[in-house]
Amino acid sequence: MTEVSAVVKCGFGGRERGASRLPRARNPGQAYTVRHPVLCILYVTLVGACLGMAGILVERALPQGWARRWIWCAIIPVSMFLPGYYRGHHNWSITAALAHQTSLTSLGQAERTASFALLDADWWAHTSSYDTVINQFWLFASATLIAWALANAWRVSRIVRLSRRQTDSREPIVDGVPVLVTEATGPATVGLIRSSVLVPQWVLALPGSDRRYVLRHEEEHRRAHDGLLLFVASLPLILMPWNLALWWNLRRLCLAVEMDCDNRVVSALGDAHSYGALLLKVAEVGNRGLRLQPAFLGIGMLERRLTQLLAPTQLRNVQRLVVPALALALLALVAWMPHPISGYGAHAHITSAAITIQPSTH
Repeated sequence: MTEVSAVVKCGFGGRERGASRLPRARNPGQAYTVRHPVLCILYVTLVGACLGMAGILVERALPQGWARRWIWCAIIPVSMFLPGYYRGHHNWSITAALAHQTSLTSLGQAERTASFALLDADWWAHTSSYDTVINQFWLFASATLIAWALANAWRVSRIVRLSRRQTDSREPIVDGVPVLVTEATGPATVGLIRSSVLVPQWVLALPGSDRRYVLRHEEEHRRAHDGLLLFVASLPLILMPWNLALWWNLRRLCLAVEMDCDNRVVSALGDAHSYGALLLKVAEVGNRGLRLQPAFLGIGMLERRLTQLLAPTQLRNVQRLVVPALALALLALVAWMPHPISGYGAHAHITSAAITIQPSTH
């Protein structure tokens, strides 16, 4: 009688003694202890990527002028909390799958089993050797993001203090908008609860019509509390700096916030072409100043904003059916995908405490 059990652990802690490497020989009764942080990372990233692609398709199907930020305000928290919920309520036991694969191998039946690296104990042993590196990168990346946020907050607060000191703590009103005049920083909206509009001196020298566009744009950001929205949406990055899908979804949220703001400005002041030309001018001058957000989050956004504003692509009749169908298919895929877990969860798709196989006798 052959009994094979496998124990798989998910985590980023240190190795257990005596279980740092899986032996290549698989003998009856042999127990395997495996961690799968790499698989956990891939699952969370895959869920975020699928939801992000569905979000892009939903954006594509929306009429021009409709707010798009709410798509990403829904996708980002769902991509964070769904894997945690599925871990306890809709999961797949790697332990049972690995035990089954190991039992077949020990009985000489591997040649009749499809090769699947994720169920190969040696593959698990190889990936578990990266636990320490992953841990160190995780901590370093999180610490770097925190340090950058604190440094940026200090720099902005210093700019605000200097600007208010020059105006005796009063914000001058320009075209009906309270502003803080700076040397070169801006135009930008800073602050979380009580936001302020930073305006560099060169903006004040613009023609009146151009200046109104710039100030109205920043005022729309302030009224909508976009700074607070982006701050809250960015917080999960501190916990998951390795989540590339989260970075991508946050970038899409930034783009959606800007496009929504552009639509509101044009609706209020009109003349989308003049506004688009001004965006190019402001971007050219603004690139010479200090950045108030990571460059990654702003690369390539202006071209997409101008395209959506001046020449939006209209969906054909077939696309109006295909695009929503693809979005629904991606959402269905996310809803179906179980979370890989270690051990034997109560809701696991494979729930056998151990697999006992009686070899056939001849």
